Amino acid sequence: MSEPRKVLQGETGDWEVVIGLEVHAQVSSKAKLFSGSSAEYGAGPNENVSLVDAAMPGMLPVINRFCVEQAVKTGLGLNAKINKWSRFDRKNYFYPDLPQGYQISQYKDPVVGEGEIEVELSDGETIIVGIERLHLEQDAGKSIHDLAPRESYVDLNRSGVALMEIVSKPHMRTAEEGAAYFSKLRTIVRYLGTCDGNMEQGSMRADVNVSVCRAGSYEKFMETGDFSHLGTRTETKNVNSIRYVRQAIDYEARRQIEVLEAGGEIDQETRLFDVKTGETRTMRSKEDAHDYRYFPDPDLLPLELDDAMIEEIKASLPELPDQKKHRFINDYGLSPYDAAVLAADREKAEYFEDVAKGRDGKLAANWVTTELFGVLNKEGLEISQSPVSAAQLNEMLGLIEDNTISGKIAKQVFEIMFEEGGNPGEIVEKRGLKQVTDTGAIEAAVDAVIAANPDQVAKVKDKPKTLGWFVGQVMKETGGKANPQAVNEILKAKLGVE
Repeated sequence: MSEPRKVLQGETGDWEVVIGLEVHAQVSSKAKLFSGSSAEYGAGPNENVSLVDAAMPGMLPVINRFCVEQAVKTGLGLNAKINKWSRFDRKNYFYPDLPQGYQISQYKDPVVGEGEIEVELSDGETIIVGIERLHLEQDAGKSIHDLAPRESYVDLNRSGVALMEIVSKPHMRTAEEGAAYFSKLRTIVRYLGTCDGNMEQGSMRADVNVSVCRAGSYEKFMETGDFSHLGTRTETKNVNSIRYVRQAIDYEARRQIEVLEAGGEIDQETRLFDVKTGETRTMRSKEDAHDYRYFPDPDLLPLELDDAMIEEIKASLPELPDQKKHRFINDYGLSPYDAAVLAADREKAEYFEDVAKGRDGKLAANWVTTELFGVLNKEGLEISQSPVSAAQLNEMLGLIEDNTISGKIAKQVFEIMFEEGGNPGEIVEKRGLKQVTDTGAIEAAVDAVIAANPDQVAKVKDKPKTLGWFVGQVMKETGGKANPQAVNEILKAKLGVE
């Protein structure tokens, strides 16, 4: 049986959603895939265009070795098979911003084969999503339609920029899973340094494939591998944010169910996502592979990699998010959720490890994920812009651990550090925030509170839970500086509460 949360209820019965993503990730490289032109973002129109990019007659492509290495590195990060023999094909179609009249891509023989990644969901569950392939291809230029009422302009700066197309298997079943997969993929390529993941600049975008089928059909597909058990899919092009991926899946699944329940059929088509309405709309009927008339590019030799090159790249891999997550769980005793949150971003992970040096791992994680991330999100700041350095937070945790300050005072110190700056030791010293651990001073405060509240003293014998009221009064009496543990112990002894 299908899991209940993976079933959508329609008017005529239950449906299942099946999702696959084709993610285009721009390779982090100074030059393009087949020319020496700059691949940098932000240049003026047509400034980064060579004769090869503009498809001038007689110009021949020359492969950029670094881009190939970046694709192999990404494949290794996806736990995927590296194909030592691959080749480039021509994908033929006409579009004004495609000067050659074809795109150089990889069809039947991609550089990277099957792999898989772990994807964490918000409820703590982890799913495995299969990778079908990763292939290299060149990007097209950009058509600009809003500069003149009767003319379109073409900017070829992106023409020939290296892309990795990462194709998932149809293993995602909910909008949350699709969005979480896209987010995890972005984390991996950023860790690897193979794509900057900047979605606003178009460095990473997803084509979202969605279909629906009757409940139980997906199980049959997984058993047999027969796609006839699944419905007709649509492809929503160029979705460039994690939130929009989720919205596109949600909308498209509901739309397809409504069409089918009304007796209609789903057309295999390419659709666009409207960010203003959160809806998808028809762009064109979906082409099949044969429509593109693929054939091996006669200007390029097959790509042959040797074991030494692959091993060298493997040796250069950083610790990846999943490895880091499992290490955080084992070394610092973190929950899988906290470990995943901290490992999701390389800078945040490094910050946390600096804070946790010589400190209690769970305490460090709590301060970083709750207090620090909370205020950074509120202020719209990145971890690199944090006014509180990892060393300062580490020092503050030391003051908590040696009972110089309490957790409550620590929040006050943290606020001062964030808003005004300064080191925690100096702030505590200058503002007299040291925790009172002198039992004589605490006893005096306890005695004063007991003497002033005989009625409460009588009540506490019958209702031991009212001890909390006394703790609050003693803390008030000591300006919040008394050691709470000492306060509790002294109160229990004096009031005869177990």
